[in-house]
Amino acid sequence: LSSICDQWLQLNRTKVKESSYVKYSAIVDKHIKPAIGGYLIQAIDSLTIEQFGHDLLTEKALAPKTVWDILSLLKTVLQYAHKTVSGIDLVEVTYPKLPKQEMRILSREEQDIFVQYLLNDPDPCKFGVLFSLLTGLRIGEICALKWRNISLADRTVSVSSTMQRLKNSDGGSSSKTSIRISTPKSDSSLRIIPLSDYLIDICNHWTWMAPEAYVLTGDLDRFVEPRTLQYWLAKYTKDCNLDGVHYHVLRHTFATRCVEVDFEIK
Repeated sequence: LSSICDQWLQLNRTKVKESSYVKYSAIVDKHIKPAIGGYLIQAIDSLTIEQFGHDLLTEKALAPKTVWDILSLLKTVLQYAHKTVSGIDLVEVTYPKLPKQEMRILSREEQDIFVQYLLNDPDPCKFGVLFSLLTGLRIGEICALKWRNISLADRTVSVSSTMQRLKNSDGGSSSKTSIRISTPKSDSSLRIIPLSDYLIDICNHWTWMAPEAYVLTGDLDRFVEPRTLQYWLAKYTKDCNLDGVHYHVLRHTFATRCVEVDFEIK
């Protein structure tokens, strides 16, 4: 199985985004190979996979969603084996039940408190968090956003890049990870978002920024990476006594506010 996994990764290296390839490689190296990588591909059956998934849930205590992702990749590799190795049957994969989780959003009262906090003694980082709350940008997208992407004349923001810290897979670097700026999560993530009158007024206070400057720093060369922004968000929300707020909550909140005022869902 280890050999089949390596073949599949090699074939897909140029077909998927770098971030996806890094994720798939990590799953293979950390979970699949150590547990069942030594199995002959012909010996892997549904019971083998069920036990593998059970061990991930119980012995490794991984979240059901994480186990689901691991098993999904394993299923794809096994489908590749079925097509390329003669005499290999398709193996059924049983997934763990995913618990239904209540989506955290900011109430209108919480949002008002948070907005006022961000507007008090503002800096580029606070402005960026507020911009995300009022446009639905993902954390990587706001980290990569530059002022040239914001058009006050057209009253829009163009989302074309995202920032991630990824594991270096070539082995030629002295550090294990590095920052990469690439296209967003999916093709549909390349988008133009209209800006509200309220946000236009706020943006006008920052029009002195250079077009190539990062929104979160106001600097041409210095940026704020996602995990640093997560740290600042945690500080901001703690100051406002808001619990359970990670960065994606801002995106959920933006979408909810849009639905509440009858935006067309799609």
